Amino acid sequence: MKNLVVLTACLFLSGILVAQETSIGFFENNKDIGNPKLTGSATYDEGTQTYTIKGAGYNIWGPRDEHRFLFNTIKGNFIATANFKFEGHNEVHRKIGWMARSSEDDNAVMVGGFLHGDGLTAGQWRERKGAEMQNPYDDVWAPKSFYDIIQLERKGDTFIVRAAHEGEPLQVISTKELRFMPEEALLGIVICSHDEDVIETAQVWNVRVDQPVAEDYNPNSEGWIGCRLETMNVFDMKRKVIYEKESRFEAPNWMPKGDELLFNMEGSLYTIPIDGGELDKLNTGFADRLNNDHCISFNGKLLGISHNDGEGSNVFYLPLEGGEPKALTTTAPSYLHGWAPNNRDMVYVAKRDGSEVYDIYKKSIRGGNETKLTSNGKLEHVDGCEYSPDGKYIYYNGSTNGGTMQLWRMRPDGSQKEQLTFDEYNDWFPHISPDGKWIAFISFKPDIELNSHPSYKQVMLRLMPTSGGAPRVLAYMYGGQGTINVNSWSPDSKHIAFVSNSKK
Repeated sequence: MKNLVVLTACLFLSGILVAQETSIGFFENNKDIGNPKLTGSATYDEGTQTYTIKGAGYNIWGPRDEHRFLFNTIKGNFIATANFKFEGHNEVHRKIGWMARSSEDDNAVMVGGFLHGDGLTAGQWRERKGAEMQNPYDDVWAPKSFYDIIQLERKGDTFIVRAAHEGEPLQVISTKELRFMPEEALLGIVICSHDEDVIETAQVWNVRVDQPVAEDYNPNSEGWIGCRLETMNVFDMKRKVIYEKESRFEAPNWMPKGDELLFNMEGSLYTIPIDGGELDKLNTGFADRLNNDHCISFNGKLLGISHNDGEGSNVFYLPLEGGEPKALTTTAPSYLHGWAPNNRDMVYVAKRDGSEVYDIYKKSIRGGNETKLTSNGKLEHVDGCEYSPDGKYIYYNGSTNGGTMQLWRMRPDGSQKEQLTFDEYNDWFPHISPDGKWIAFISFKPDIELNSHPSYKQVMLRLMPTSGGAPRVLAYMYGGQGTINVNSWSPDSKHIAFVSNSKK
């Protein structure tokens, strides 16, 4: 009997160990590095897509490391981003963050970005196997308000650590070239207690590892990379992936009942439950070459689309439940962006009479002539036009005098144009929440081509009040074209949907 008890106990402990070292969530590997005195562990909550990681270890420093590590083997460049939060208030030198290593050896070449127990946020690295750890002199201290978002990017042999307070743009913390880091490295999230007799705990969420394309990548000749369909609560900023595919899809709308999303893929439209599940193709009749410009009328009865009818893109509309489309425009190019609250007028951007740039037009589905609402010069551009729910304004993005793209609004007759953002970014596609209180939009870096909104860039999803005020960052992602081209607010004005990208 005694031997049976011992055997059972051994099998039980063995089972725990196996469970601790098997894949968890996104990560294929879950184990301790450096044989710490106390064994770490990790769990993953599928509902919230949050990791809880526990670990001990004397330190991540000197010529060797001890820590808990959740990781994958990644070849080539990557952009790894997540939110980190410690439990409790213990040892000031405990560490949580991102790490890339050359191997599982405790003295391997490594680099990481770490949040410490006292608020220090720093980049660290070991240039050669067994060498002493190093870090830059310009560490960032934030003892009262931690930098809780950390990003680690690899570009060839260069590793960049960035960090941000919640709601703020990422800032560079350190940059280091590591010539001895192999092209295929171990990348993941890590925790170390800095006290070998203590296990520390942290939560990690919004975990995204994006593998970007080359700067000169051409999707039209080399193919589109993978997409994730995500939803987010805009007030706690927690993201959830509900659908992934190793090809192109774009631009979700939230359906009126709040239980499904609508998005375009391969020239057609599909719906999916907001928690994921089976896709359902929407009947759009002859219109089978749709792009990412589709939007739902305020009363939830009509669907507007942009379809390439052979002459180029034109605007059509049909019942939301599906059916044969009717044409609103017959002159290409015309790209839809919004409905008026009267559920009759539609606003779109178009080129007319040989113009080199797009202007904003509106037209009624009951017929009549289109009305031109903007008049732009050669270097100016407008896009993303959308009515506010109260019908008082049309919001849009525009550039002037060759400058960056910014958010604007005007009255429905085109009068009283007012600039809303004044920053260094290129701000596109303002989307107004159903309660009229918020503007969600996408921001590109300043260096993109004038008047463009390309795919596969590091972008931010941002939020600002319609009443005025500074924007705050909702999400950092790899995306751009197709991420948030259309209004994707939930009916309760609490959530938003979008598409991010990554190679597999």
